[in-house]
Formats: sequence, C-alpha cells, structure tokens
Amino acid sequence: MLSILLAFLMSFAFAAFKPLDAELKKYPYPFPVDFYEVKVKDHKYQMAFMDVRPTGEIKGNIVLLHGKNFSGNYWEKTIKDLNKEGYRVLVPDQIGFGKSSKPESFPYTFHLLATLTRNLALQQKMTSYTVIGHSMGGMLATRLALMFPEEVQKLILVNPIGLEDWKTMVPYQTVTDAYQAELKNNEEKIRNYQKASYFDGKWKTEYEKGIEILVGWTKHKSYPRIAWNAALTSDMVFTQPVLYEFKNLKMPTLLLLGTRDRTAIGKDRATPELKEKMGRYDLLGKEVIKSIPKGTLVELPGIGHMPQVENYDLYWQKLQGFLKK
Repeated sequence: MLSILLAFLMSFAFAAFKPLDAELKKYPYPFPVDFYEVKVKDHKYQMAFMDVRPTGEIKGNIVLLHGKNFSGNYWEKTIKDLNKEGYRVLVPDQIGFGKSSKPESFPYTFHLLATLTRNLALQQKMTSYTVIGHSMGGMLATRLALMFPEEVQKLILVNPIGLEDWKTMVPYQTVTDAYQAELKNNEEKIRNYQKASYFDGKWKTEYEKGIEILVGWTKHKSYPRIAWNAALTSDMVFTQPVLYEFKNLKMPTLLLLGTRDRTAIGKDRATPELKEKMGRYDLLGKEVIKSIPKGTLVELPGIGHMPQVENYDLYWQKLQGFLKK
C-alpha cells in the first residue's frame, strides 16, 4: 500500500512540469537577472547574468560557469555560501542556455564564449576573479583561464567534462543527427539520463528541480530552436578539447572530482569494450593532474557528476578550503 502511495505521489510530482519558453521569461531565478548585449556580425543577442554581492565588504570576485545540461540558477546554494564568505559572484547564462538568447545560428566556440564572459566581467568592473566551472563549464573555465591568465586568479573545475578526447575514441556525429536526437527528448528520457548518468540509478524528489527547465522546454513550441542550439553546443564540446592545454595553465587549479562519475560525450556511439573505459573519473583525475603545473586533485569517492547536489556539504568543504589557501 505504501509503495502504491509513493508511486502515486511521484507520478503527481512528475506531471507538474509546465511548458517553458526558450528564454524562460516567466521562470524565476534565485537572484535578480540582468542582460548583457552581445553583438556578432549584424546580430544582437542577450546574455543573461546574475551579479550577486555580499552584504558587507567584498573579499573577492568569483565567476560561476554552468554545465551543458544546466543554467546559472542551479548555483543558488553555492552563491549564497560564497556571499556569506564575502565574495561577489557573477553567474552568466551562456548564449544558447538558460535565459540567454537561443539563436537560429551562432558561431559556437569556447574561445568566443570565454571572450563574451570576460567582456561581461569587465563591464561589471571585475578585473580579477576566481573561476569555478562545472561539467561543460569546466571546459569553458579552462579556456577562459588560458586566454586571460592575468585576470583569473584561481581555477576550480568541478567534475569537468573534457578530461579525455572523445573524437579520437568514437565516430563523429553530425550536427543534423545530433539535432534529430535532441528533438526526441522528453521528460522520461531526461529523467532517466540523469538518474543513470549522474546519480548511479538512484533518484530523489529533490533532483526533480534539476530537470524542470529541460523538461519544460520540450513541452514548448520553441523547442526545435532550443534543440538546435543544444546540437551546436554538443558539436563544440566534441570537437574543441582543452585537454592538451592543461599544461599551460598558470594559476592555482583545483580539480574537484566525484570519482563515481562516468560522463563521456559520444559514449552511446562507442563499442561495448570502449564504453567501459570512457569517462573513468576515478582514473582520469590522477592522469590529468600530472599536466597541471599548480594543480591540486581532490577526489570525492562514491560521488558522481554533481557533487554540489549529491553531497553539498563535502563539496563546499573542499571548495571553501581551496579558496582560503
């Protein structure tokens, strides 16, 4: 009887997602959102961001970079705790993500996104800052640090993707094919992907918040445009590795890894034998840290792709410890 009741309650919760437009106009973020105008050729785009300041004296500046399946809003608890420590926190939604513009076409490169992020920081009068990037945001954070080492004081990579070069491992998928795959997304597929890939086959009610935007988009008439941007950014991630340039990082760098993580782009196209070898964060961290001159590896055993969700207290303890060094 209890199991039936729980199943009913869960199904009710799952049914609560509402359609969300491409720019999430009515979707509330935890802090006020402003927009930075981006000009590319003859087109203008809006880059959404939160600039959250502590109540007292500013101890330092931090830029938070979201992952591919996420938007800046999921940093809420991290922002609050950083504010308590006296940090001013800048949190952009990259073009193609969150409340930012979803162009019909856009020259997606990590170099361009890093430049736009840096320009936003300068507009907000941030000339030096620590960068924290999660998942795809880790690749972008690395590119930002490589391009502007005089501005990035510290670099923190939380389960970044890109610790291996997938294009040397699996066949290339065209943007058109990736787009068709994105169009097939729905609530069940999104939840099952995160359940299997991020949380080791386990699912908790609090994880529902993490798929609210992704699911809401699939239910809106603008979803084809969102799916196209998702396909373009997937191509960027697959074809523009930062792996070979970790050796050029000049600032103190923390590699904070949940070692149960097995995230790897293109794994669905790999042979069964290779699939078992891809995304082995328990091995990748130890190998990659050798190439980072001022690198520190902190492993979180038994934790997956999202330490800031799965075990926030441990994640925050390690993050805070590195910031205080």
